[in-house]
Amino acid sequence: MIKNGSKVKFDYTLKVDGEVRDTSSGRGPLEYVHGAGHIIKGLERELENMEPGQQKIVNVKPEDGYGVLNPQAKRTLPADAIPNIKDFKAGEMVTVRGGGQVMHPVISKITDKEIELDFNHPLAGKNLVFDVKIISVE
Repeated sequence: MIKNGSKVKFDYTLKVDGEVRDTSSGRGPLEYVHGAGHIIKGLERELENMEPGQQKIVNVKPEDGYGVLNPQAKRTLPADAIPNIKDFKAGEMVTVRGGGQVMHPVISKITDKEIELDFNHPLAGKNLVFDVKIISVE
């Protein structure tokens, strides 16, 4: 049975807005230590007490997943702040370095003069639906 400290392996498929966004299929099960914060808290909470072989659908609200959308996580920069900006389109992810960190915001708006970057996680504000099957618990 899954409890704090358990080493868990599980298969999953993640759907967002009815569309498959991620799956362990073809890659093998996801492994984590229960209670260590390795997976999002809403999913971890729902896996508690499950046994190998059990399967369930888990619905995770934004606040228990990747967070709610934060409008202050958007930044507007001059278009020339990103090299080769003409090669990008709205909706694409870019790599930004600053303050010793590497971030991957999404371009939310682009004009000849400025670019708006959204630093929210791409799944922030989304309801997540996981189809999980527990493979093993140690």
